[in-house]
Amino acid sequence: MSLSTFSFPTTIVFGSSAVERLPGELKKRSVHRPLLVTDAGIERTAVFQRVHQLVPEATVFYRVDPNPTEQNVLDGAAAYKQASCDGIIALGGGSPLDAAKAIRLLATHSGALAEYDDLLDGSDRISSNLPPYIAIATTSGTGSEVGRSAVITIKATNRKTVIFSPYLIPSIALADPELTLDLPPHITGGTGMDAFTHNVEAYLATGYHPMCDAIGLAGAKLVWDNLPLVMENPHNIEARSNMMMAAIMGAVAFQKGLGAVHSLAHPLSTECGMHHGTTNAILLPAVLEYNQSAASDRIQHLATLFGGGDAAGRVRQLNKKVGIKPRLRDWGVAESMLPALADKAVQDGCHQLNPRPCSREDLLNLYRQAY
Repeated sequence: MSLSTFSFPTTIVFGSSAVERLPGELKKRSVHRPLLVTDAGIERTAVFQRVHQLVPEATVFYRVDPNPTEQNVLDGAAAYKQASCDGIIALGGGSPLDAAKAIRLLATHSGALAEYDDLLDGSDRISSNLPPYIAIATTSGTGSEVGRSAVITIKATNRKTVIFSPYLIPSIALADPELTLDLPPHITGGTGMDAFTHNVEAYLATGYHPMCDAIGLAGAKLVWDNLPLVMENPHNIEARSNMMMAAIMGAVAFQKGLGAVHSLAHPLSTECGMHHGTTNAILLPAVLEYNQSAASDRIQHLATLFGGGDAAGRVRQLNKKVGIKPRLRDWGVAESMLPALADKAVQDGCHQLNPRPCSREDLLNLYRQAY
């Protein structure tokens, strides 16, 4: 058996009012001039006001796109240096949290972001001399608040690029489900299915990691049980707490790896502007069917967790429950784009750990099945 490395080091303060710990956590880390990274949508909400009142001294940077870009990161790094900041707070969903990780990197590391591409062994260029970083998630989706990767669209390739290093893990995550109570339904549904896909794909990914397998199974079941509940009653704090935990579990589990769903989803974000979690939800049933011959026992185990029968069919039912239209054409994707999307999908590293190998033609056929 080859050697495996297991690591679960993120410090997490979890529960209602966890965000109130923010001033004390900054003080512990001697942060006096934080950069508060968020996006324009969050910046207009009561959640932002609540957090900003806790850190009125923070310099606010909110120019982060729904799919964060290299330019967002460069602008954020310039704001960090201009204000002589000494730490970072990220507030929002996966986009501000990922952008903040990359801003944190450029605060102390020189060179272009493309040099840190994980596919090019960029992690070898990342050292531990990074400023403190406190992550505060306002969605239950990416789990970026506990992860060690940032996904940024690089201008030269227009490709979602993974920047990965244990040193990118936030100094602490303040996981407060109260911050998710007033999410719009489509964001709750899309981000919830993102968490679901992370857990499912991590469980199915190749490689030996029994701890991640167990976490992925438990996280998928939490989403299955609780996402319909929060869609019915957005202020169900117990279900919201379970969804936030499921998102965290998904991000912990996918240190094992992901799969073809994510390789297919990433180009749909960069080329078509689709929400990542929603795209995962649409693609997951087709990929489960594709993987059946290579991971039948695991897929059947998932189906049993979800009430028995066909796993792909069960996921389609869940998508319907949370209001996600089932086909790419429903979201404005033109059929003529599918070959170009497949060209990009095969360059994405996530499918390398898919239980059934994927060629470009396989990925194109999966797009067509989901179309």
